[in-house]
Amino acid sequence: MMTATGLLLRLLILLCCISSAAGNMFAFTEEPSERAGKGDGYCSRILRAQSNRKEGNNEFRLRVEGDPESYQPGSTYRVTLMASTPSYFRGFTLIALREGTDGDNDADYIGNFQIIDEEETQFMTNCPPAVTESTPRRRTSIQVFWTAPPSGSGCLAIKASIVQKRIIYFQDEGSLTKRMCEKESLYGDVTEKPLLNCCACGTAKYRVTFFGNWSEKSHPKDYPRRANHWSALIGASHSKNYVLWEYGGFSSDGVKQVAELGSPVKMEEEIRQKGDDVLTVIKMKAQWPAWQPLNVRAAPSAEFSVDRSRHLMSFLTMLGPSPDWNVGLSAEDLCTKECGWVQRVVQDMIPWDAGTDSGVTYESPNKPIDNKDKIRPLTSLDHPQSPFYDPEGGAITPVARVIVERIARKGEQCNIVPDNVDDIVADIAQEEKEEDDTPETCIYSNWSPWSACSSATCEKGKRMRQRMLKAQLDLSVPCPHTQDFEPCMGPGCSDEEASTCLLSEWISWSPCSLSCGMGTRSRERYVKYPDDGSGCSLPTEETDNCVVNEECSPSSCLVTEWGEWDVCSATCGLGMRRRERMVKTPPADGSICGAEVLEVEKCMMPECHTIPCMLTPWSDWSDCSVTCGKGERTRQRMLKSPVELGECTEDLEQVEKCMLPECPIDCVMTEWTEWSECNKSCGKGHTIRTRMVKLEPQFGGDACAETIQRKKCKIRKCTRGQANSDEKKRRKEQREKRRSTQGKAEVSTEHPGCKMRPWSAWTDCTKLCGGGIQERLMTVKQRFKTAQLSSCKDRKEIRACNVHPC
Repeated sequence: MMTATGLLLRLLILLCCISSAAGNMFAFTEEPSERAGKGDGYCSRILRAQSNRKEGNNEFRLRVEGDPESYQPGSTYRVTLMASTPSYFRGFTLIALREGTDGDNDADYIGNFQIIDEEETQFMTNCPPAVTESTPRRRTSIQVFWTAPPSGSGCLAIKASIVQKRIIYFQDEGSLTKRMCEKESLYGDVTEKPLLNCCACGTAKYRVTFFGNWSEKSHPKDYPRRANHWSALIGASHSKNYVLWEYGGFSSDGVKQVAELGSPVKMEEEIRQKGDDVLTVIKMKAQWPAWQPLNVRAAPSAEFSVDRSRHLMSFLTMLGPSPDWNVGLSAEDLCTKECGWVQRVVQDMIPWDAGTDSGVTYESPNKPIDNKDKIRPLTSLDHPQSPFYDPEGGAITPVARVIVERIARKGEQCNIVPDNVDDIVADIAQEEKEEDDTPETCIYSNWSPWSACSSATCEKGKRMRQRMLKAQLDLSVPCPHTQDFEPCMGPGCSDEEASTCLLSEWISWSPCSLSCGMGTRSRERYVKYPDDGSGCSLPTEETDNCVVNEECSPSSCLVTEWGEWDVCSATCGLGMRRRERMVKTPPADGSICGAEVLEVEKCMMPECHTIPCMLTPWSDWSDCSVTCGKGERTRQRMLKSPVELGECTEDLEQVEKCMLPECPIDCVMTEWTEWSECNKSCGKGHTIRTRMVKLEPQFGGDACAETIQRKKCKIRKCTRGQANSDEKKRRKEQREKRRSTQGKAEVSTEHPGCKMRPWSAWTDCTKLCGGGIQERLMTVKQRFKTAQLSSCKDRKEIRACNVHPC
């Protein structure tokens, strides 16, 4: 067995917070000498530590945010170690192991811990996979992040040990161990990450649709009513060599610009600079406000393509207003194990933090981070002021849902699932061929008739035809496709214009310009493709005559055309505008003209991007309200924006607790006793009086004053011979007085039914400085037969010592 000294040294390194008095209470079990390498390593000893176990203890709990029964590979979770009131712990150890392993090998340790607060937690020096306390002190909870291992890692256990006073709790079962297994894929045909190589053939066309569900109803806490929106969505289909963003990584300049400003410009530049690693750039317009019913505003969507080398899809969009919060997909793999293309992906989304701003609320002032933090998902325990905060640590309600659907496949497909007629290619129409370039060695059936156009209107559509490959006479010569596509438009529309110009339907006719007689009306449509309208010669505006009340009565009147609309009353958001017209000919009968000469309507300007609350920066913190001990301090800021912009609900004053050095405690003493009798019966002598220390000074308080005082006394002159006899008499009286005092002392130390021994001497102080403890004991000397056990027992007193700072 190991020596006690060796055991103590190892435990001090392991726990960092156990006092030397606890050193003899623990022991490590030695493993057989043939175990080598990691077997004798420091990590494995943590798991083999034997101590005063307390099975079934419920004072402490290890919790993974959301209490999941399974983990999502690569996802990050918040792990909390907590003590129930009034319990606490001084030290701890956290470690994650593959199920069924003992921690003897590096491969046994699974996932990665991340430190949140370096003042609370740190990685163990001699066991890097483990997390322990930074400083030994009383605490009721700690938090760290833990990133789950990649797919295929199987089941695991996160274990915790707790040090409280002189007891170590280290449970293999119960509340200090969390067991989880890998979460099964939601979609059976999605290749597990990471899929390094794709074996699918041809290309596939997808449509991604974004459903923003972030609303005041679903997320009521601090919901920003005025400026809520989703920024323009930006993404790409790309190869495994390019990463737009990922959990645990750092934001690029493009990601930062999306996250903080909602601008996709820099992100698009970064994507396009990747050249052949990117197949399609994915873009959607911003949505103001963030949520509207689908019957009012359709969910935005975009189409993109993937191929064998660029089979991943990523995107992001900012949740606005926010410090740097986004949602998105990262490297979603659309290639399947069966060498095909995923049919459909549905994903609910929670926001993630880009690590570039430290704000905690939707409308926090800018707080840039000098050194970027890693990208991580937001959690419900991030900060009490967070709009997603939940003291129970529950899961955040999703703010969006994205659906990715396959809408077409192009080229020969090598997977076992046959093409169907609905898989119409949507990326680029087949180029028209002036002549048939089919090799003579490929024998086909005739082309089928063209299918009906996929569009029933004048919007751009497509139609297809098919043929069958009957024989391939030379296997070295590839045979072309068996499907053919071409653009088309609905009945009565010009196919010639369809290839260069796409228009919307006509908007309804405007009201007639006159309320009596012949007037005009107009209607419009807009160019949907190309975006800049170039190359489109079709008209986008029509004007027609209209007649209202041909036979105007004598009371009718003629008015001018409407004037131009005034400028909108609002510079942003919803406002009002007006226009006027004049009466040209009043009614012949002298009555008042009934035609309206003033028209008012609502006008919508760009959404107000500025937050109504324009505030000055926070002032410096005030001095603490006390000069010692616990107090409070405050800071203020001023409202700069005009009241007309709306009510500001931001706090203009913040209060936080402050702690200064402990207040000094002065020495406390008893009152002086009466002066004693003179120590001489004649001649010059002295008399004394005393007092006791009730409370020693602490934290630099005033020191104790003298505890004894003496003064001279003179009774009378001594005559020769009388002095000796008087001295003997005085000594005899003093002896009798001491005996009487001792008798009284013994009586005073007696309890009802028992006699007590005098107080023992004070023990040595437990600390040389910084405040220690001394104690003394009074034990029972004799217990009488009539004594009650509860009233006759040993006594102990404790007092502070060595309170001066170290």
